[in-house]
Amino acid sequence: MNTAALPDIAFPGRERFIAAVDAAVASGDEHAVTAALRNALCGLIRDPAVSLPDCVHDPIEDHYARREIYRSPEHGYSIVAMTWGPGQGTPVHDHSGLWCVEGVWHGELEITQYELLQNDGDRCRFRAAGGMQAGPGSAGSLIPPHEYHTIGNASADKVAVSVHIYQAPIEHCCKFVPDDGEWYRRVDADLPVDRAA
Repeated sequence: MNTAALPDIAFPGRERFIAAVDAAVASGDEHAVTAALRNALCGLIRDPAVSLPDCVHDPIEDHYARREIYRSPEHGYSIVAMTWGPGQGTPVHDHSGLWCVEGVWHGELEITQYELLQNDGDRCRFRAAGGMQAGPGSAGSLIPPHEYHTIGNASADKVAVSVHIYQAPIEHCCKFVPDDGEWYRRVDADLPVDRAA
């Protein structure tokens, strides 16, 4: 995707949000960066002066929405707001080797980490390695090779919104489709971005 084609998304507290993420990204190695980003994101979610663009509260009927709200020309990271309609979620997937910090802005999400036990070409064996119910103001991070997980909105009637800060724009990933027991088939997938304004 050409960064020149990206819209400049305005929202209350945008400058404060970007300044906090810029400071965290400049804090050192991937472990220091993701720790600083988790703290910054938790603070931003609770900050009454920061609100996400109105569009991110609107679910899309047939898939969870991915709306990029900022891409740093200086540091290269990408901020994506995701909108999860009732029952929407992901299959087991990776982040193409990129670190990521994810925070719940509104609603609740179920997150399950997976441990890669075996890799046999296009087939992988995973085991669930822990899960959590994450509510507003909570944040976690994924650092490869520990990047395999699912996210879902288990609510039957409420929308959830999360913010994901990626090391770089993520436009492709691997999704893993259940095959047999703990075995999954690897499928290369594009990650389109939905309109954010």
